Amino acid sequence: MKSNPKAYKQPKRGRGIYGGGKHGAGNKGSGQRQNFMRLGYETGNNPFYLRVPKEPYYKGHHLKREYPPISLLQLQTMIDTGRVDPSKPLDLVALCNSKLFLLSPLEKQFGFQLTDEGLDNFKGKVNIEVQHASEQVIAAIERNGGVITTAFYDPVSLLAMRDPMKFFISGIPIPKRQTPPEDAIEYYTDPRNRGYLADPDLVALERFKLAQKYGYELPDLKNDPELAMLLERKDPRQIFYGLNPGWVVNLKDKKIFEPEDEKLLEYYKT
Repeated sequence: MKSNPKAYKQPKRGRGIYGGGKHGAGNKGSGQRQNFMRLGYETGNNPFYLRVPKEPYYKGHHLKREYPPISLLQLQTMIDTGRVDPSKPLDLVALCNSKLFLLSPLEKQFGFQLTDEGLDNFKGKVNIEVQHASEQVIAAIERNGGVITTAFYDPVSLLAMRDPMKFFISGIPIPKRQTPPEDAIEYYTDPRNRGYLADPDLVALERFKLAQKYGYELPDLKNDPELAMLLERKDPRQIFYGLNPGWVVNLKDKKIFEPEDEKLLEYYKT
């Protein structure tokens, strides 16, 4: 018994068994271990990443804070479909609980920015808190009788706010919100941006100026039946509505434990 003619092919010998000075492995380095050059190598030329000067515009880009966008069109759609309740203040917790937007503080995401897409069709009256908003967005919210506030949250607070149920189950005390970094204090203390650290009297003045600029009549909040909801705001150290820093929420027993130690009270006080 033997194979058909040409049915069996003699195996080809590898490159290393032909002898020679280096047995087909070339010279030192990667040429001995792989059959291609490293990424970026240009066979002796000055490589691209050394030939082109560094652009200073991108310096520190990996450290910059990011604010994923939410448009007014998306906000109106969530109101119409019942994803959010406009009869209650809307903040980062309410937006994350809609399960439509994800926030990753570990990827330098520090909250949401409200964009002007769907500006002309926005009809909702809300008390909303975001991290960044333009002048046109502020005018669209206040034109309908709503209130908007821009507020800063540190990464520890954001991790608790993006999934409150998971945070409460862990049994960790509610952290207190940290103050904004040096390069963000000016933004959140400016009444034109509706910053949460701005003077309320100056904010009321800027509301009137913005209404004159864009030619709409500013609704009178004093006669509004939803005045209590529209004026509800958080303390600068608070991250959840109705819950103070330092409290521990027990979901199983439906109880809230408050600190009693003097040092803890001194630390968590606002």
